[in-house]
Amino acid sequence: MGRPSEVRVRVPGSSANLGPGFDALGLALGIYDDVEVSAAADGLEVEVEGEGAGNVPCDDAHLVVRAMRTAWNIVGDAPPGLRMRCRNGIPHSRGLGSSAAAAVAGAVAAVVLAGRDAELERDTILQVAAGMEGHADNAAASLLGGFVVAWETAGNTSERFNAVRLDAHPGILPVALVAGVESLTSTTRGLLPDRVPLVDAAFTGSRTALAVLAFTQRPELLLPATEDRLHQGYRRPAYPESANLVDALRERGIPAAISGAGPTVLALTFDGNVPGDLDLHGFTPLPLPVDADGARVEIG
Repeated sequence: MGRPSEVRVRVPGSSANLGPGFDALGLALGIYDDVEVSAAADGLEVEVEGEGAGNVPCDDAHLVVRAMRTAWNIVGDAPPGLRMRCRNGIPHSRGLGSSAAAAVAGAVAAVVLAGRDAELERDTILQVAAGMEGHADNAAASLLGGFVVAWETAGNTSERFNAVRLDAHPGILPVALVAGVESLTSTTRGLLPDRVPLVDAAFTGSRTALAVLAFTQRPELLLPATEDRLHQGYRRPAYPESANLVDALRERGIPAAISGAGPTVLALTFDGNVPGDLDLHGFTPLPLPVDADGARVEIG
């Protein structure tokens, strides 16, 4: 394909871990960032609307720009200048994959502006986006859509990121209970121990395997499949209100987990509703369908 002068990328947010699948399981959600990038003769112009406007950098430090630069280091053919507009719908620092979505958007835009086919360059895009994140669960969900299983393999010089996409069961209707406060992944990861008891590791391993079945074929198993003893308990001090909400939902029979690094809570419903008697102070219920398509590209 030729080198287009403009590309538009729509990327979904995501929820990672989904209970037991720490750094391994992800679900693409119907909330989006839209990025428009065009080649220019020189310079860099960045406009941001929606989430993050006025707070994120509008220079080379912008995450989308950094992802583009990283991708061009691999595929080459970077234009001399850029004009970019971001319309962000994914809340920042809430556990809905905003940074992974930005990295995916930048990597996709870069390979397309370099004249490459984004479908054929999916592995390159995943390596760029997951490499910036340090894990592939959110990035793979935003790139591929649906339900993903991600893992790493040792390469000659660095870790290599891998993922497979599966269709989520159509009966699952997620509701994100979006927290009004932010949380940093670096902070919540700092609460995790270097070692966990063998019994907890075995328990969580069994639930992760069960989660793959539950999310794709047997949603009636989601309540036990989203149990976790690996990370959520250790992170509870960072978001006690979110942890309490997870407990309240599960006591009512609704599968629920901390979304990614939190503090948003993901409820996995079958009707798109959460009980009316829940105390949702500090949280905004947001029904979000599973996004089946992942990153989408339009060439200008």
